[in-house]
Amino acid sequence: MESGHFTSFSSDEIQSVRQDESFVMELQKSAEPIDEQALARLGKKQVLKRRFGFLSIVGFAMAELITWETVLTMFYQSYDNGGPAGAFYGYIIACLSTLSVYTVISELASMAPIAGGQYYWVYMLAPMRWKKVSSYLIGWLTCMAWIAVIATETIFLGTMIEGLIALNNPDFAQQRWQNTLLAWASVAGTFLINVLGPNMLPRFEIFILGLHLVGFIAITVILLAMTSPKKSAAFVFQTSLNGGGWPTQGLSYCVGFIGNIATFAGADASVHMAEEVSNAAIVIPRAIIAGMSLNSALGLSMMITVLFCLGDVDVLGSTGMPFIQVFYNSTKSYIGASIMTAIIMVLTGACSLGIATTASRMTWSFARDQGLPFSRFLKQVNNSTKVPTTSVSVVCVFSCILSLIYIGSDTAFNDVISLVVTGFYCTYFLPSAFLLYHRIKGHILPHGATILNGLPNVPINTFDSTEKSHTTLKRPCPECVHPECDNLRDIGPQVGLEISQPPLIWGPWKLPGILGTVNNIYACTYMLFVLFWSVWPSETPVNYTTMNYSIAVTGGVLILSGLWYFLRARNEYDGPLIDEEIAEIMHLAPGAIPGAVSGMAPPV
Repeated sequence: MESGHFTSFSSDEIQSVRQDESFVMELQKSAEPIDEQALARLGKKQVLKRRFGFLSIVGFAMAELITWETVLTMFYQSYDNGGPAGAFYGYIIACLSTLSVYTVISELASMAPIAGGQYYWVYMLAPMRWKKVSSYLIGWLTCMAWIAVIATETIFLGTMIEGLIALNNPDFAQQRWQNTLLAWASVAGTFLINVLGPNMLPRFEIFILGLHLVGFIAITVILLAMTSPKKSAAFVFQTSLNGGGWPTQGLSYCVGFIGNIATFAGADASVHMAEEVSNAAIVIPRAIIAGMSLNSALGLSMMITVLFCLGDVDVLGSTGMPFIQVFYNSTKSYIGASIMTAIIMVLTGACSLGIATTASRMTWSFARDQGLPFSRFLKQVNNSTKVPTTSVSVVCVFSCILSLIYIGSDTAFNDVISLVVTGFYCTYFLPSAFLLYHRIKGHILPHGATILNGLPNVPINTFDSTEKSHTTLKRPCPECVHPECDNLRDIGPQVGLEISQPPLIWGPWKLPGILGTVNNIYACTYMLFVLFWSVWPSETPVNYTTMNYSIAVTGGVLILSGLWYFLRARNEYDGPLIDEEIAEIMHLAPGAIPGAVSGMAPPV
């Protein structure tokens, strides 16, 4: 990165940070509530309604992960490549490592709690010359990944319904078109709730949180009480399998590990709800960590339970969903297995509802910054419900179009949705890597430091002298607060800092000192490991039906969006924009927001 764009500060210099009272008072007048004030410092006015508190957003975060439910529905992937021992130990590694990743995401969310999430952070942290293009690519990849998750979850729900029918009617012939219609019905339900009942969402998420916990207890108790005989401890903790036919057991472990990774995909959902959460800079990080920690514990318990209660493994695939057969093997009752499966289906439906909500907020936010075609329409918000109805409609329609692919070929559909893990981790890695760079270099001021018109209010001699750029800056006089005032005064030469890239400031939530740096390093290393193994096929020999096309799909999204950027979007997309009303308050021309204006902290 070019020196001179970012500046290190000593502890003595940091203590000298002071307020500009006229500017702070002016901003307070325009945005009295703390959340609106924080959002204004990110260059945005409050448009959506802040409906969520801590408990409801924790419920939202947990409903998005549905970890113990996903363990049940996906355990067979890690079981097939790695065996029960590989599934168990792999889960523990994935759990702790993913917690490290989401800790970094939480730090970023605390610095800039905004619906755009990753693409905003990339613009905020990237080197000057790469800000626009890298932010644009990450914005597209995040949008497409979330839309793909809607299609994935709804098709998955349709598969469960068909599996339940097959359990109770062995003569039932599953058809892919039926699955797609069931997926469309699920999408229609999520659309209606999002558009017509947005005020119900917080209470609904609290209800789902309760069902999530009660359902876990009920299913775990039933499995442990009714399964006989259970598998031995030696089978669960010491048995390895290589169902993919890999040359070594180590390769099989690594390929099966992706099944455990997918269990935790999408915990950044809360980030994209930031503009609908009260006290978002603190609540969002806490919700992510709380949801991840509690879900991880429940998921580990369920992983142990299902491995002990597998029953006859030779018949697990008879319904198309192995966990349904596990339920029947344990209860020996079609009714009992059906009720247990219905609980998983309700929770999966709630997850798809939250995913559609998240995808629409991400799409709306990117359109607000002119990052998508037809942004003028996509960024519209319904005046009465305060919901981006057009964006909700578009993400639901596109997910239905993706699910049409499933009718022609489930392999082709899996190729499209394969960008979920790879795409998500790409969008996590880039801002995390940039954050690590600034963290090590000492470019980030502590929480509570104040920004003066996009510049840190510190003595001039605190700036690096490398690649000095001497500019006499002006700002409105303190007596005049109107944007049309032409009475400007010099504030003196500023050395070594471009006005478009002021220093960054930590949010109120972060890991302290060396602990945060070590965690950041580990998280980035782990994400590279995940990206490498996420593109491997699940078995050998590899042919067109078993090939993993995630690298092609993810690369395709990046290449196509990159081409569009250079052909047209670079003249339309300038990065995150400052809303016109906020620009008037800050005495700025509307345009791309300075890289670390998002670091502006509440006045001290």
